[in-house]
Amino acid sequence: MMNKIKEKENNILTLSNNETKEIYLFTDKKVVKTIDLSTNSHLILYHYHVNKDAEIEINLNGEQAEIEYHFSMINYDNNTLKMKINHNYKNTISNVYNHGVNVENQSLSFKIVGKVPKDKSGCICNQENQIINIADGKSSISPSLLIDNYDVSSSHSAYIGKFKDDILFYLMSRGISLDKSIELLIKGLLLNQGSMDKDEVIKMQKEIENI
Repeated sequence: MMNKIKEKENNILTLSNNETKEIYLFTDKKVVKTIDLSTNSHLILYHYHVNKDAEIEINLNGEQAEIEYHFSMINYDNNTLKMKINHNYKNTISNVYNHGVNVENQSLSFKIVGKVPKDKSGCICNQENQIINIADGKSSISPSLLIDNYDVSSSHSAYIGKFKDDILFYLMSRGISLDKSIELLIKGLLLNQGSMDKDEVIKMQKEIENI
């Protein structure tokens, strides 16, 4: 019973009023996580994830609650990221950046929902989603903005493709091998934010180098 309680607590992250945190996560198991932010709380989260499903729900439960979420994923099998951002109070802010690298010929899917109800004005709800296919995998991105209020700033983007040939050509023209060029571009995509000396970032670097 104690193990189950502990596991449940690990899957819930709560920030109290006026609390500010910067958190780094590295996960290589299925993730089901709920994040609750209270009034005037601010969270910057760098989440590095490898080859499992992930389901994340973010609740902005007080005015001026703000989250900046950087989700970076390496995929080998058929996996899905589901993320839902609920603006449960007015004047709340969410900026989420979901970047994935699909290594093999499998499927990586992003399903991202930002929700602002009718009576929650003054919110900012943005999402950026990008998946790079290294081989011939079938990836998909479903970005949704369920906005029921005119006084809201929101945007979403979705890109699926390969690294551009001209960028690879440029790196290789500088004497960098094709494999090393791809490795550098993956690091740029998945590790472009945060502190490089964190243990979680170092673990993700090693995962990239083993692709």
